[in-house]
Amino acid sequence: MISFHTCPLASQEGKETGGMNVYVLELSRELSRQGIAVDVFTRSQDDLQPHVVQVDPLFRVIHVPAGPESPVPKKQLLQYVPEFVANTRKFIAEQGMRYDVMHCHYYLSGLAGLELVRDLPMPIVMTFHTLALMKNLVARDELEREEGDRIEAEYDLVQRVDKIIAPSESDMRYLQYLYAAGEDKVVVIPPGVDLDHFKPVDQAEAKSKLGIDPCDQIILFVGRIEPLKGIDMLLYAMKIMLEKKPDLRVCLWIIGGDVSQPPSQWSKELQKLETLRHLLKLTPVVHFAGQQLQEVLPYYYSAADVVVMPSHYESFGMAAAEAMACGTPVITTNVAGISSLIDEKHELLITSVNNPLLLASQMELLLSDHQKREQVGQNVLQKVKDLHWQSIAAQIIRLYEESLPNDSQQPAVVHL
Repeated sequence: MISFHTCPLASQEGKETGGMNVYVLELSRELSRQGIAVDVFTRSQDDLQPHVVQVDPLFRVIHVPAGPESPVPKKQLLQYVPEFVANTRKFIAEQGMRYDVMHCHYYLSGLAGLELVRDLPMPIVMTFHTLALMKNLVARDELEREEGDRIEAEYDLVQRVDKIIAPSESDMRYLQYLYAAGEDKVVVIPPGVDLDHFKPVDQAEAKSKLGIDPCDQIILFVGRIEPLKGIDMLLYAMKIMLEKKPDLRVCLWIIGGDVSQPPSQWSKELQKLETLRHLLKLTPVVHFAGQQLQEVLPYYYSAADVVVMPSHYESFGMAAAEAMACGTPVITTNVAGISSLIDEKHELLITSVNNPLLLASQMELLLSDHQKREQVGQNVLQKVKDLHWQSIAAQIIRLYEESLPNDSQQPAVVHL
């Protein structure tokens, strides 16, 4: 596996993570449990971390030096791909490794993969995680827009890789219609959920664990703090709901971002949200809880009465799936890939982008009707039962096998 720009162990190394980190880590773990040997190559971002980490008996992470061994903004990383490729080749040669399949995550990893297979021939399976054209469609400012080089690279990758995993039907259509992907090349396989970890916890117990007032109702957001996540719209919806129902005792908890420093040192987007919190006079009821470990997230999901994912674009929405696995109702925009799991009778859980009036009424209805909230929570819990990582990894293994040349001998253990 190639995960060039972000390490699957980032949360354990004290760095901010997102859905892709969780995806690569959990998929690799499950593949190794099913007898598949997995090496994940990622750019080294900390010279104090060991370059080779043995995560499980059949799964290790290799931190490859490429550029400074420190965090670098994603848009500046392209220049270090050649060094990453050279050092990855060197490691493979020194170790005498042979791999049968390469699985690349995000376009930068795909570019590295295309170079690696020049002298290490093997099929490439590609997971983009996000698409530049879709990000540009919903970009809120110029800093969010992706450059033409990335779009051209994604288009080239679509044509040259062997198989593409799309996390949802909508992303598959975007790949076909915007990037000219052949129908036989793209397979829809959603991300998995660790159902042994993400499962319902008694709400009172969860609130006690987190130090949350048991009398407060909780609305929760979990994800990266960036404009396309639509968190500003959620703040507007909170304001509208509380103006309509001032007696509601409700708080919004925002999980994500680094809030360990004074607000003056927060990220630009966090500072914008902090300013908006003051302008809307929501300071007492909106809490920035920062990045949280995976071990703690089930307690947050279970403490919440409603989880909201107001994204402008979301290829799937792993946080929403995790919340559903904890039996918590999730309101998501109709542009998120996971919205396809929610059927028509639960239209209350589907909102539209930049529509705080609608979102406010949906949140209010769920908060005010305990019985309906319980029923919806049980229904969404059933919706994610098929997303166990065991099942998802088995589907991906089949895709790996299909990508192998027809005349190749199927090995007993596929080394990735």
